[in-house]
Amino acid sequence: MAAEPREPDVAADEGRSTEGEGADVAQSGELADAAEGEPLAEAPEPSDEDAPPLDPEAEARRVAAMSFIRRLGDPVLKSSATPVDRFDDSLRRQVSRMAGIMGDAFGVGLAAPQLGLSQRLLVYRVGPDAPLVALANPELEWTSDDQEILDEGCLSIPGITVDVERPIHVRVRAVDEEGETRMVEASGLEARVIQHEMDHLNGVLILDRTTRDERKRALRELRDAERARERDQAA
Repeated sequence: MAAEPREPDVAADEGRSTEGEGADVAQSGELADAAEGEPLAEAPEPSDEDAPPLDPEAEARRVAAMSFIRRLGDPVLKSSATPVDRFDDSLRRQVSRMAGIMGDAFGVGLAAPQLGLSQRLLVYRVGPDAPLVALANPELEWTSDDQEILDEGCLSIPGITVDVERPIHVRVRAVDEEGETRMVEASGLEARVIQHEMDHLNGVLILDRTTRDERKRALRELRDAERARERDQAA
């Protein structure tokens, strides 16, 4: 799940990896759903104008981290991941690397499929002083009736946010990187991040969770941004 400026996701060499490289932008099949019969509006370039500028070193790390992340249109993002069945040094190194990429990408959560890995594994950190949490094979045991709608971004759909309604409180059972059973009761931002990353494990994106109008608007913005990049490259 993206934070400000944007959220990170992680890539690792270990684990089961799916075929195919991540697409840099939404593919034509995804974008074709946008704005049927509507004229294209002149959409602004996605930007982080409200965020403070990054120093060159931090920006270089962010760009490098984002290069690992699979983008909208990659089949792995629409596939259900397989359970983690080995809890060893390889998994712990993967968790550590995911955390590093997430931090460099300024994200608050990252799921293994976003790195092309078909594993039911996610990591998150909801604040600079908060502990890193790794959850393998997470299962929602309970969600509150109370829900709220908030803007969500995603490292796999950079530059885009959409309204998503989710339960405010959740209880999740999972296994940590040491193989120990873990129960997490979360509220607010933490609950939202967990649900967002768990969606990735089931091949669900924020565009699947929002309204039809929001989805059309987001896809239209992606298409316009891609056309603007193509014009810049041709100039």
